[in-house]
Amino acid sequence: MLNQEILSLTISPLHTDDTVQFAREAMNDSHVMHLPIIHVGKLVGTISEESLLNAASESMPLSRMQPSFSGAAVQGGSHILETIHVLNEYNLSLVPVVNGENDYLGSITAVELLKSTGQLIGAGNPGALVVLELDKVNFSFAEISKLVETNDAQITQLNTYYDNATSSFYITLRINKLEISDIIATFQRYEYKIKYYFGEEHYDNELRSNYNHLMNYLSI
Repeated sequence: MLNQEILSLTISPLHTDDTVQFAREAMNDSHVMHLPIIHVGKLVGTISEESLLNAASESMPLSRMQPSFSGAAVQGGSHILETIHVLNEYNLSLVPVVNGENDYLGSITAVELLKSTGQLIGAGNPGALVVLELDKVNFSFAEISKLVETNDAQITQLNTYYDNATSSFYITLRINKLEISDIIATFQRYEYKIKYYFGEEHYDNELRSNYNHLMNYLSI
């Protein structure tokens, strides 16, 4: 998914001759804390609500505040994962999008980026979730997939994450069915560490059966 495919249709850029007061009103109307500033179609930078609040005068043109502009931007032909990084790195509520000549193409808001990321990782897809915790980054996707498929299921989405703080590697699996007790048991049998799992569990095992017998006995 490319940046130019998810541009927000509700964000209008500011211009260098706009005033601080106009910029603040525009931010309120757009429900964002940042807005891009352009001049003759080129991106000049992005200004924050905090900078506007600290301006000496509400009638001051934005051109006089250029030292406080952020230069953060992404290319229209780049992947949205880069936009996620830039938005987090600079703590922005939107990211301007440009082409190779620095022509302003539009902006991607944090809200739109979250929606697109959800589509990218299949957040709304049906099925169970399993999170595996590994000590090493090197893992066999083929083996993990085979263990799932031996239980008449398939992996529909796989995402990985390395936690520097704990030196742990996490694999999140979306599986195309909700009842996954057999899959969990298989992973455990092959000594995979299950961090979390979410699905409809049917405990048709001996432990559950013994528990029911015990409860029936106590109720006599």
